[in-house]
Amino acid sequence: MSASTLEYRSFVKVSFISTSLDQLQRFHEDPKALAKLTPPPIIMQLQRDARSSITEGEIEFTLWFGPFPIRWIARHEPGPSPHSFADLQIKGPMAYWRHEHIFTEKPGGVELTDRIVLAHRPGLVGVLTRLFFDGLPLRLLFAYRHHRTRMATQLK
Repeated sequence: MSASTLEYRSFVKVSFISTSLDQLQRFHEDPKALAKLTPPPIIMQLQRDARSSITEGEIEFTLWFGPFPIRWIARHEPGPSPHSFADLQIKGPMAYWRHEHIFTEKPGGVELTDRIVLAHRPGLVGVLTRLFFDGLPLRLLFAYRHHRTRMATQLK
């Protein structure tokens, strides 16, 4: 399947959090952050974390949807701004998935932007990824993730 035959879609979720850039960065650097950001009943199982920083290295994990495992390998790389990073799926269920985590300092806190560009595979796998990683499920996932991030980093 060539890249030209894929239908790319984008998703953006933006939230304001009363926190500091440093606090938000530290939260995302924590190796346990991905598990904290995975909503129940999904279980995240880490196989390998070969990241040397938030912007460099690979992470391999399995998302368990009940008895069904979905393996994922992502490469972390610099994002589009100085206070950002991205993870690019190099092996997993999607035909393409690039997720940018962008932190922008604002008066009284930080704007957290999650920007995803994705494409589904054809056939049954594509039907399944549309059910789990697009539309309403994607909106619910990132509402949960932003809530958890706010709870973990918000200044009192």
